[in-house]
Amino acid sequence: MSTHEIMSQTAVQARYDCLFRMTSDGLITLDAEGYIDRMNPAAAAMLRVTPEECLGKKPTELFPQNHRLLNLLTLHDEITSDVRLPEQRLAVGFGMTFPDGGRMVVLQDVTERRDLDSRREALGRTIAHDLRNPVSALDGFADLVAKFGEVNDQQQRFLTRIRQTSRKLYDLLETLVDLAWIEAGMPLQHVPVQLSKIINNVVDELTSFARVRRVSIAVSTQDPMPVVMGDPLRLQQVVYHLLHNAILYSREEQTVAIHSWQDAEQVFCSVADQGIGIMPGELEKIFDRMYRSNDDYVRNLPGGGLGLTMARTIVLRHGGKIWVESTYGEGSIFTFVLPLAEAL
Repeated sequence: MSTHEIMSQTAVQARYDCLFRMTSDGLITLDAEGYIDRMNPAAAAMLRVTPEECLGKKPTELFPQNHRLLNLLTLHDEITSDVRLPEQRLAVGFGMTFPDGGRMVVLQDVTERRDLDSRREALGRTIAHDLRNPVSALDGFADLVAKFGEVNDQQQRFLTRIRQTSRKLYDLLETLVDLAWIEAGMPLQHVPVQLSKIINNVVDELTSFARVRRVSIAVSTQDPMPVVMGDPLRLQQVVYHLLHNAILYSREEQTVAIHSWQDAEQVFCSVADQGIGIMPGELEKIFDRMYRSNDDYVRNLPGGGLGLTMARTIVLRHGGKIWVESTYGEGSIFTFVLPLAEAL
């Protein structure tokens, strides 16, 4: 081996050692015999041990009561599992076995994130409950009015509008809370995401809806698709809202096309329909909260004007962009772009 090759390997090892020591994720490696041979400071802190007392020992000696951690450390499969940590903390662990028989386990402390998720859900339930009760009362009183005397046609139209509006508000409350949570800057996950997998999941979810609307879905994704970093649940919401809208605003026997591809630095996803399109004066407003077109056809369809606002907010939180191109009466193309994981 040449001096240059030795120096190169030494530099790589030094970088690996620095990453191993400095990362906030816990890292534990085991040799082919199942003995712990390395443990970084983050893992030691999470498990309330010292690396010195763990090196050269079997996991069963050190963590006999922590069965999920033992599974991660001792089984040979790729495993992802929640792991209970001391002092009522929680980690998500991932374990994998290397070709030489050694194994690595990665632990990520998610205590605060799970707590935020729990509080967000509790807030959503509380707000939705407290607001849904008066909204339901409005709907009920509108029904009672008609039972206490005759109403003329105009009054009946007003009552119908009250019912429609109150029911729409009832359905929108949870989405409003979710949107407010995202806009407030609450943390998103930042993990590798395959956009093509998200697209396929959404297509599967909306196939029945498209069938009812008598609309076809055509999917075209680059193979292989590169990885982006982001929150898979939130990115799935983006694709869902765009595809759902495209199906909803398409006429029967038309096709909605969803396409994804990449360039040197970004990943693109577009959803194109041959539906009613957007009036030129409304293009700048289409992403605004609660905005709905004045088109009569749109007004007669269900919707609260939050889906595109949610999509834009999520895309911007991921460092991306979203825009629309549309010809009224012919259709629309919504496109969003996200940075490649390699480009971050």
